[in-house]
Amino acid sequence: MIAAWQKDDVLLEDIRSRQDLPGVDLWWLGQSGYLLRAGNQHLLIDPYLSDSLTKKYASTDKPHVRISERVIDPERLDFIDILTSSHAHTDHLDPETLGPLFRLNPGLRFIVPASIVLLAAERAGIDKERPIGLDAGERIGLEGFLIHAIPSAHNSLDKDVDGRHLYLGYVIETCGIRIYHSGDTLLYPGMEDLLRPLQVDLALLPINGNRPERRVAGNLDPGEAVWLASAIGAGLTIPCHYDMFAFNTADVGVFEREAERAGIGYRVLRLGERCHLAGA
Repeated sequence: MIAAWQKDDVLLEDIRSRQDLPGVDLWWLGQSGYLLRAGNQHLLIDPYLSDSLTKKYASTDKPHVRISERVIDPERLDFIDILTSSHAHTDHLDPETLGPLFRLNPGLRFIVPASIVLLAAERAGIDKERPIGLDAGERIGLEGFLIHAIPSAHNSLDKDVDGRHLYLGYVIETCGIRIYHSGDTLLYPGMEDLLRPLQVDLALLPINGNRPERRVAGNLDPGEAVWLASAIGAGLTIPCHYDMFAFNTADVGVFEREAERAGIGYRVLRLGERCHLAGA
């Protein structure tokens, strides 16, 4: 089991100590989950803070054996202002994480793809009017954050019967910083052209790759993540979507070597570790 760098009380104390400080702080919560702080506002991105998938697949031929510690119980996150989910897969839209968050944070704003609003409400146990649906190309301003919706391909640019994308990434703009969280995605034609004008300062990109024998939808591999970061001119790149499940992970050292070779700015966070961005 991969130990968290900081978790539980230590993680919460670190978060509390940063209130109202200049700039932006980002904590990696495991898989593709992050906590973002700007001023005294907190935004959660794709949190998976349970063992729901391990339990669900325990007696199947595709066990989801967890290989890293959970950094925090969602029952302790009673200070969240905004929650975003990139798509409907459970490690990005987890009922066992969402339920406590909405009980503890009655004013929580919930950003999801417009195509999954009803499903998101069901999994969160909230009224169907609560989730705020975005489609690719749309944006919304909330609590000091401007959130742009970007299409993602997992494995393709799939849409629902109304032509709305099933998978999104978000560029989150706050304090003069632009953070791109791709959600789960592969490269697709024109992706870099959509992102380059947004002048991304920090890219949060999956690196677990796309291997059909896993029987799950794939993602960027380390080399592709580095290529995309370079193509969009990201100032800093942090890899994610690895070291959660034994069958679907990657060697982050490969990402580090590819990043060094390409000469891009990067940082590898440990579980529960904070990254600070100075902002404007």
